[in-house]
Amino acid sequence: MRLPSHEDVLSAHERIAPHIHRTPVLTSTYLNGLAGAELFFKCENFQKGGAFKTRGACNAVFGLPDGRAEKGVATHSSGNHALSLAYAAARRGIPCHVVMPRGAVRAKKEAVLGYGGRVVECDPSYASREAALDRVRKETGADLVHPYDDPRVIAGQATCSRELIDQAGNLDAAIAPIGGGGMVSGTCLALSGEAPGTTIYAAEPEQADDAARSLRAGRIIADDAPETVADGLRAPLKELTWHFVSRHVADILTVSEREIVDATRLVWERMKIVIEPSSAVPVAAILKNTDIFAGRRVGVILTGGNVDLGGLPWARR
Repeated sequence: MRLPSHEDVLSAHERIAPHIHRTPVLTSTYLNGLAGAELFFKCENFQKGGAFKTRGACNAVFGLPDGRAEKGVATHSSGNHALSLAYAAARRGIPCHVVMPRGAVRAKKEAVLGYGGRVVECDPSYASREAALDRVRKETGADLVHPYDDPRVIAGQATCSRELIDQAGNLDAAIAPIGGGGMVSGTCLALSGEAPGTTIYAAEPEQADDAARSLRAGRIIADDAPETVADGLRAPLKELTWHFVSRHVADILTVSEREIVDATRLVWERMKIVIEPSSAVPVAAILKNTDIFAGRRVGVILTGGNVDLGGLPWARR
């Protein structure tokens, strides 16, 4: 297991700069009032491809030597990493093969195809995804770019928190959603090097709370294909992300499906921006745990905004 370093983060930021947005940090007086805290929202919903995943994907793709890049890249993903890798591969002009579970958000699947990626569908379980990816790699010889269990990807994701600290100044705490743990690992990597006084939290759906249970147990506990409206947070931790989570995350806060949907709608209505349910999980966690965050300056990473507008979660209730 190779751990990414702070020097890897600096190199990643320089490497990906021509291919990403430096996303804005927004504030909301209304949400500050509800939380009793100063909240600084890092808006990766405005990122290229609509999600933070573009950072890690671009770092992996543009860091490949020419000889390896020729055969393209491959991954499995429920959506945001898939479309981000397809975007990065298109920018470099190489093939991209993506294994996606049946039932993945239509907008995300269409984005992969729109960037010229090839989609291979599979059953929704994590085991099925990995088996299908193994077949694709054997057929194509493509370089594996794992959605989060990859030091190149984590170093790329770390650039998000690096920008956040530069834009918002000193923070007492930072919180991000957690599934497989790539963004949270990147947050740990960046802040431990540049803002070690910032307490790091993660937020997770109650119906996909394997990371929270893992942190309590002191070992990885993996669920296969949990059901949650936060479709980007269904993946289990891996050894690489567990390294960062177990050492740097103060707590993992869980929220209900109703709380996720209500927080999503609240951000849409009050901040006038489109976020997906996975992005709303840390917002819901802050509003549920105001005793933890009251009176503090808190960075909140809104990880993406790729939503199926034909199936908005509050319209299905």
